[in-house]
Amino acid sequence: MKDIQKLVLIGNGMAGIRTLEHLLKLAPGSYEITVFGAEPHPNYNRIMLSSVLAGGAGLQDIVINDWSWYEDNNIRLYTDDPVTAIDTEKQQVTSRSGVCISYDLLLLATGSKAFILPLPGADKDGVIGFRDIRDCETMMETAKTHKKAAVIGAGLLGLEAARGLLNLGMNVTVIHINGYIMDRQLDEAASLMLRRELEEQGMTFLVNKRTAAITGRRRVEGLKFADGSELEADLIVMAVGIKPDIELAVSAGIPVNRGIIVNDYMETNIPGIYAVGECAEHREITYGLVAPLYEQGGVLAQRLAGMETPGYSGSVTSTRLKVSGVDVFSAGDYKDEPGTRSLRYQDDIGGVYKKIVIKEEKLIGAVLFGDTSDGAMLFSLIKSGESVIGREKELLLGFNPGQPEASGAMMLEQMPDDEIVCGCNGVSKGDIGEAVAAGCRSVGEIKACTKASASCGGCKPLVEGLLQLYAGAEAGETMKEGICSCTTLDREAIIDGIREMGLKSVKEVMNVLGWNEPEGCTKCRPALNYYLGMLWPLDYEDEKESRFTNERYHANIQKDGTYSVVPRIYGGVTSPADLKKIAAVAEKYNVPLVKFTGGQRLDLLGVKKEDLPGIWAELDMPSGYAYGKTLRTVKTCVGNTFCRFGTQDAMGMGIRLEKAFERLNAPSKVKLAVSGCPRNCAEATIKDLGVVAIDGGWGIYVGGNGGIKVRAAELLCTVKTEDEVMEWTGAYLQYYREQANWNERTAHWVERVGVESIKQALANAETRKQLVTRIEETLSTTTDPWHEIIHNEELRKNFVQLPELKPVME
Repeated sequence: MKDIQKLVLIGNGMAGIRTLEHLLKLAPGSYEITVFGAEPHPNYNRIMLSSVLAGGAGLQDIVINDWSWYEDNNIRLYTDDPVTAIDTEKQQVTSRSGVCISYDLLLLATGSKAFILPLPGADKDGVIGFRDIRDCETMMETAKTHKKAAVIGAGLLGLEAARGLLNLGMNVTVIHINGYIMDRQLDEAASLMLRRELEEQGMTFLVNKRTAAITGRRRVEGLKFADGSELEADLIVMAVGIKPDIELAVSAGIPVNRGIIVNDYMETNIPGIYAVGECAEHREITYGLVAPLYEQGGVLAQRLAGMETPGYSGSVTSTRLKVSGVDVFSAGDYKDEPGTRSLRYQDDIGGVYKKIVIKEEKLIGAVLFGDTSDGAMLFSLIKSGESVIGREKELLLGFNPGQPEASGAMMLEQMPDDEIVCGCNGVSKGDIGEAVAAGCRSVGEIKACTKASASCGGCKPLVEGLLQLYAGAEAGETMKEGICSCTTLDREAIIDGIREMGLKSVKEVMNVLGWNEPEGCTKCRPALNYYLGMLWPLDYEDEKESRFTNERYHANIQKDGTYSVVPRIYGGVTSPADLKKIAAVAEKYNVPLVKFTGGQRLDLLGVKKEDLPGIWAELDMPSGYAYGKTLRTVKTCVGNTFCRFGTQDAMGMGIRLEKAFERLNAPSKVKLAVSGCPRNCAEATIKDLGVVAIDGGWGIYVGGNGGIKVRAAELLCTVKTEDEVMEWTGAYLQYYREQANWNERTAHWVERVGVESIKQALANAETRKQLVTRIEETLSTTTDPWHEIIHNEELRKNFVQLPELKPVME
């Protein structure tokens, strides 16, 4: 039986006790727990101090865990008795009263202290911070005999203190060093609205004021400013920030910077000693808001309970404040910076202001004033990182002004029952109605029953709409559908998990993110393999067994079990020497059929698997990647080199594009084309990306498809030079790689997100530069698989020793 370990917690605040709450649930009875607190109270909600100061709550109302909680959980609590020394060698702590306790594990949650400006006179009576119950009591006692209060700092704490002092009957002046109040939580427009509201309630503001000294003899009498002006005050509240309480850690030799330095598991570099909360510094950041501190506590509790945890990777923070009945919310990066776009709504009469900030099609920040009802939803979108393109106005206003309500439902009702919804599998509206009548209550169940949306996925929105039409409130799918039956997580959740937790293998993703099937399936394994390679191009090693048969053997498997070999012919341009080489190889290996492909390349069909390495070696040409989810081909016309209608060098442009992006892994196969004039002989306007020459420049078209569902490409931009074509093409392809679902062709992706959103995302030159840098980084890691196999004996064995595999259907 495992021995019970001794756990000592220094600090009785919110972060440390939340950690214990988690630990008691995860590993009850595993630790003998002792807590030391500096205050004479049980654990209370520090956020509610402003309510106590304002008279809206008493101390008993803000207690989180009362005395009986400690007793019920066998926790020994020492209040009003802070620890004064830690002996890391003997593993002991000593308190102010002389209590000495040994520990196996030590948790530092000493919190922070109010930062007191080092001003002349700052040590006078009547100068306080605003951090604990004692500060509230001092302010309430002072208000009985004094009436002039000054609050230095117009941030979150400062305004809360000012509001409380107003309620206590004092005249309050708020001094702020910057030009507008709450400048760390609000943008200037929302700040000015808040200031007007608070001035109407009785507060006075002095902005752009730097305090030089505090005047008075023994007790404070006023403030003197750097510009020579003065202000009378008999109570001064410093609310200019907090500083982590690290003195105890420093004296014990525990490494600190601004706070106590911890890793992702909240460990210091001394074994058995941890830190959480405002005293901890994680990845050079200290947090002063409660949500990140609770996240840290959850991670540490799992660690102490012996559970696997990905660790703490930092937090996106939000602020919600109610000042004198005014609701304020902010989250993320809400300032207007290069590369961002913002939408605003301002109603000075109604007292409502809303702003959202978008970067690279994601919501990155929001500010709400007066109406904060959408705060939780916006914060969730900021954390999830999902695309909001096309929904910007709806997020800002709560509705889409350009879309009449109920038009979609009316369209579905009027659709004939025999109209095909899923063209890939021939499923009609009536078939879906019958499936719902038979008990299907989610898109996944309809897919399993009818195959609707099981192939390209383009009909999924229609299927979802019909499900709501037929099932109404009984429709069970309220969450996004997982990428396969092995998981409930969608693409965004998986990518966020991989990125935030630093996951680097398919197996690790499945374990950490809780796959239902520990080995995954033929749908999710290739998807995870791609996402990992896309996110970590320099670190991730391609997992061959998670690829389809074609990509494992680097050739297209045919219905009779033989393979086809398509060497790279850049831009469809070849030479007599290469043609002779292909002909000689085809004769030597008795290739049954040699055919020109639709992409202007030669296809050697009917090749035995064991002959593949030999053919590749004798061809001595790069793989054409006719088998993978990558760049297949760049089709060209002869352009102005020969054609009398040509306006640009189509062949040269096509070869440059193909050489730049060959071997690029993508969510699905990608085909390019370059037409030398608008007559479009290379069919550039039905390709994933097509470049069409015009007089003096090039038009770049995207999202085309020449397959079952023909889709004309849409104009992305018009540029003047070949270098600009390369830049925009690289940026577009990388943006597609990062944003599209696995196995989603560009045609479906462009149709889903809208070409306008892509234009907006790529309009910024700096954004394009960043995307091009990332795609070049990815391409720098690629090698030609044919060449690699030819020169690697172990890899060649796969083509002669392994049993023949049946093709995996994509």
